[in-house]
Amino acid sequence: MRGAIACALISGAIVAGGCGSSGSSSSKPAICSARKDLENSVKGLTSLNPSSGVSGLEAQLKKVESSAAKLVTEAKGEFSSETHAIKSSVDSLAASAQKLKSSPSAGNIAAVTSDATKVVGSVKAFALATTAKCG
Repeated sequence: MRGAIACALISGAIVAGGCGSSGSSSSKPAICSARKDLENSVKGLTSLNPSSGVSGLEAQLKKVESSAAKLVTEAKGEFSSETHAIKSSVDSLAASAQKLKSSPSAGNIAAVTSDATKVVGSVKAFALATTAKCG
């Protein structure tokens, strides 16, 4: 039950936060396609529903972690404050999701929701920072 509530809260936080995205083109740098992939994996969190439970959250989180790692690699040190914020927020979400799995409580649900909101915010900040490069 608490896992279902967590998924509902995360979906609400992400829908409220949203992620901006522009179309990508093959003439754009690799960082642009990595940004789009990360935005899409973060948006995938919104497709979670209460029946997804914590295992659904964990599965989508793995996709977010993978996309974030790819983005950091493609950034090659560029946009370092933004990529650091993404990595930090994704790491925090992973830690809070693990706590939720081992101890489903209102406090852990709130932590997951807060950390998911921070992931959305950091991805939006990166998208804004890369607008000139990626559109």
